[in-house]
Amino acid sequence: MEELREMDCSVLKRLLKDDGAKCLLLDCRSFLAFSAGHIRGAVNARCNTIVRRRAKGSVLRLEQVLAGDDEARGRLRSGMYSAVVLYDERTPDSDAVKEDSTVTVVLNALCRDCSSANVFLLKGGYDRFFSEYPEFCLKTKSLPSLTSQSSIESSCSSCGTPHHDQGGPVEILPFLYLGSALHASKKEVLDAIGISALLNVSSDCPNHFEGDYQYKCIPVEDNHKEDISSWFLEAIEFIDSVRDSSGRVLVHCQAGISRSATICLAYLMKRKRVRLDEAFEFVRRRRSIISPNFSFMGQLLQFESQLLATSCAAEAAATASPLLGPKTAAAAAASAAATPTSPFIFNFPVAVVNPAYLHHSPLTTSPGC
Repeated sequence: MEELREMDCSVLKRLLKDDGAKCLLLDCRSFLAFSAGHIRGAVNARCNTIVRRRAKGSVLRLEQVLAGDDEARGRLRSGMYSAVVLYDERTPDSDAVKEDSTVTVVLNALCRDCSSANVFLLKGGYDRFFSEYPEFCLKTKSLPSLTSQSSIESSCSSCGTPHHDQGGPVEILPFLYLGSALHASKKEVLDAIGISALLNVSSDCPNHFEGDYQYKCIPVEDNHKEDISSWFLEAIEFIDSVRDSSGRVLVHCQAGISRSATICLAYLMKRKRVRLDEAFEFVRRRRSIISPNFSFMGQLLQFESQLLATSCAAEAAATASPLLGPKTAAAAAASAAATPTSPFIFNFPVAVVNPAYLHHSPLTTSPGC
């Protein structure tokens, strides 16, 4: 780790206070940890385990560890940062950085593509910096534990309001909200959280305020015959368009449990490059009653494998040694055969479903979610 210098928390604090725009902070923790709290202005730098495993012995590219932030990559390559600071949860110094850690992967990518960058490791990581300078950190509002949230919902059952309509829409990302048809019918609720567009994932929920908000409909039913995956990319593009216009979108179906939750999970998997189990846990902690039906879970699992296959194919193409020459025709055919081509395969093995999905929130089988 000779290339990796160290930076004390006090030095980083001065940098951020005096000229934070000249300092690029790369958070090398998981998506869930980054979402729970991070240093202000930090970018989540990571890559999925499949790509890392396939690329063993090869250095990943900057595009792979900073796939979601074109601006940071451009500024980095232009030499606009005086310092690039990497941090994880709590690594005390550069001697303690492990060879297979994300910090090492990111460092190697920087050395490969931005060799002139001044790269530092934040001593003590996020834990130490947050304990000393919490005012320079963004922390997610504490979410209710799943147990206590379920208890609250149970205690409200006597009021006659279904669980899925209690409270209001939940924030998944700053521009992405998840809720029910009832939430979508209350203009005061939509205006209070700054909603500018609604993605209606149903064939029968009305669009109440056509003149006031931008609407898009995905006409699917909540049953085992629907191919919701064929709408994933279109839904993701719509959400992106709302985000790019500095708006906020509410994704809803009837109950905000199955169809709309499925779309939110697909968005996180595609744009945040996370596995299904991580996306599911992230959304479930914000809306504990989510429960895509069994067929939708299968389609999400296939979507995950398609995303991983695409990522691995790009990695293989980027890291192929020129000494080995191009792929043989047989190898290319085998690779193409391994990538799913049909939009929806229903007969996935039951064993691939994480038991956590079943344990915390039974998969719905009835329509209307």
